[in-house]
Amino acid sequence: MTGTKALEGIRVLDMTHVQSGPSATQLLAWLGADVVKLEAPTGDITRKQLRDLPDVDSLYFTMLNCNKRSITLNTKTERGKELLTELIRRSDVMVENFGPGAVDRMGFTWDRIQEINPRIVYASIKGFGEGPYTNFKAYEVVAQAMGGSMSTTGFEDGPPLATGAQIGDSGTGIHAVAGILAALFQRENTGRGQRVNVAMQHAVLNLCRVKLRDQQRLAHGPLAEYPNEDFGTEVPRSGNASGGGQPGWAVKCAPGGPNDYVYVIVQPVGWKPLSELIGRPELADDPEWSTPETRLPKLNKMFQLIEEWTSTLPKWEVLEKLNAHNIPCGPILSTEEIIEDPSLAANEMVVKVPHPERGEFVTVGSPLKLSDSPVDVTSSPLLGEHNEEVFVGELGLGDEELRLLKSNGVI
Repeated sequence: MTGTKALEGIRVLDMTHVQSGPSATQLLAWLGADVVKLEAPTGDITRKQLRDLPDVDSLYFTMLNCNKRSITLNTKTERGKELLTELIRRSDVMVENFGPGAVDRMGFTWDRIQEINPRIVYASIKGFGEGPYTNFKAYEVVAQAMGGSMSTTGFEDGPPLATGAQIGDSGTGIHAVAGILAALFQRENTGRGQRVNVAMQHAVLNLCRVKLRDQQRLAHGPLAEYPNEDFGTEVPRSGNASGGGQPGWAVKCAPGGPNDYVYVIVQPVGWKPLSELIGRPELADDPEWSTPETRLPKLNKMFQLIEEWTSTLPKWEVLEKLNAHNIPCGPILSTEEIIEDPSLAANEMVVKVPHPERGEFVTVGSPLKLSDSPVDVTSSPLLGEHNEEVFVGELGLGDEELRLLKSNGVI
């Protein structure tokens, strides 16, 4: 154990808000960077959104801003601009997710930022790339809609659906982290920082690449791996089908609650033990069922036969029986089951964090596990909690000026 963290010594100026940016900077903080969250004196809007307790930072905010420091600054004031300049000079990375051109309008164009600090990595998260969509307002589900996710999610006879996974916001945050880390690595050779741009639509599309694979395969006829009967010129919604090389489906279990399902994948090698489990051993050698090719046109019927068996048993029992035969499967876990899952707690993926005002809250821990850079999840900062530490202790302002900045609305 070295006792240091992967990004120790890296200072991040975090000018992000809501979810896509904060999810990225939280990961950087977990990797050991000193993340200084710069907020307007009114604070990140999510501090007050979806509150479960009056006058306390919301879970929306606390779960995206752990391990950071918070300072407040009104960057529209002259003194605010001077202090921002000083913060940029002292940072390795700057991250923002304002609307297009907002930072330029503050007077901080990329050229100006490079003048202040040629080594800085300046990362921006936007909704869209350059083009007709540039100025569209981006939200999580808008990005899902425009990145290929919604048109391919849901059932054939139903409307397009959003996914519960935040692939537009947090998915883009992860892409931004990859770009920032690559730019820091390149700086080791060049000595120069660079611009990192990530668009939410682009990140969602990257996560939907197999659907673009299938769009091209459609030119050669229907997609046999999909349970759909009719195919037009675009990839259809195909329910819970995997659409991959091995067919899968979510089958009902007893007693029939909203999450009493197990997702089952039928590999060629699994068909014989599966046919025995479901009480239809004759199907293992039946030429109508015995090969993947003969089963593909009958996927709906095949999973119906499996469901007739699973619907009589609780999902954990189904899981046990399938796993005994190495049949790939997984229970549909509800949010309640996940938050109470002892293995997720043991893996520090569901963690309890003390908070100075709300007591304790549960959050998602770091999915990045580095052997020499362990993560200790600490509380999100209170608004402006580190003003004195940063402005006086690090930028060298006097106590008197700090008081004046406060009374003049600069911080």
